[in-house]
Amino acid sequence: MHEGGVHETPALVSLDDIRLAAGRVRALACRTPLLDVRTSKNTDRAEAEVEAGLQTRLMLKCECFQPGGAFKIRGACNMIAQLSSEARSAGVITYSSGNHGRAVALVAEAFRAPAVIVMPETTPRVKVDGVRRHGAEVVFAGTTSTDRKVCAEGLAKARGLTIVPPFDHPWIIAGQGTTGLEILEQHSQVRSIYVPVGGGGQIAGISAAVKRMRAWLRVIGVGPVGAARMSASMAAGRPVTLETTVSIADGLLTLRPGDITFAHVQAFVDGIVTVTDEEIAAGVKWLFHAAKIVAEPSGAAAVAAALRTLEPDTVAVVSGGNVDPDAFAGYIR
Repeated sequence: MHEGGVHETPALVSLDDIRLAAGRVRALACRTPLLDVRTSKNTDRAEAEVEAGLQTRLMLKCECFQPGGAFKIRGACNMIAQLSSEARSAGVITYSSGNHGRAVALVAEAFRAPAVIVMPETTPRVKVDGVRRHGAEVVFAGTTSTDRKVCAEGLAKARGLTIVPPFDHPWIIAGQGTTGLEILEQHSQVRSIYVPVGGGGQIAGISAAVKRMRAWLRVIGVGPVGAARMSASMAAGRPVTLETTVSIADGLLTLRPGDITFAHVQAFVDGIVTVTDEEIAAGVKWLFHAAKIVAEPSGAAAVAAALRTLEPDTVAVVSGGNVDPDAFAGYIR
């Protein structure tokens, strides 16, 4: 920050940064499929529309198929791969509602680095178990992103650990941007990409990648109505901190976007829309019945928004599939 309280504009990751990240993440992250699913805005009319040839196609970038069940492995791998051997030996720590924590645990295990994951007390059991399966230590701290960040910073200082942030770091953003490279390789004529938005790491990376290669391509961020921190921030022209967030999309409940991720959203993203919990639940149900995909609510948010319009050559990123089985049964019933 300059004197007088004027913020410096964070540097944006380059296309070369993202291309180099693609080489680093290849060892652990998989190239996820882009599924082409025929659908209808009115599912009751689907059969009739098939016969009439009126159905629309929605393409799904299935990051829920990643090791660890979410896109987060890309950023975690890109960052931990660039740490010195000394830093990896000392260990890494992060603060996460679940998927990033699991990704850090998985990548740290592969690099033989100790890992500590600070998680909210409300984290679904499926995500806690996923972290522990990779040998990481779990520490619970409060219910907000601020609670767990403060806890992680204290532990990092006390134990000499390297923090692997969930979203607000150039290496994390570059790693997430490799999804954008794959989308363009898999469907060069894509016109719109819908991306779930929490802290903004995924949409920052994807938009930085695709906009530098296809400036006309539309990138739309999607967040829950009850956690619209990116919409509020875009309206204010600066990162805004919400007092509370509430949604079934537990992975999208960050109170504030990152400074670096927000700069990318301002530079590259065409719009931010919100979806209700009812729409998100309907998205989870649609993914299961139309595409046979298991998605968590956070992972289905972009699909929920894309289903409103069903524009041609649209991709929705299904960002994660780590969902409590009982809750999932309720969504698809």
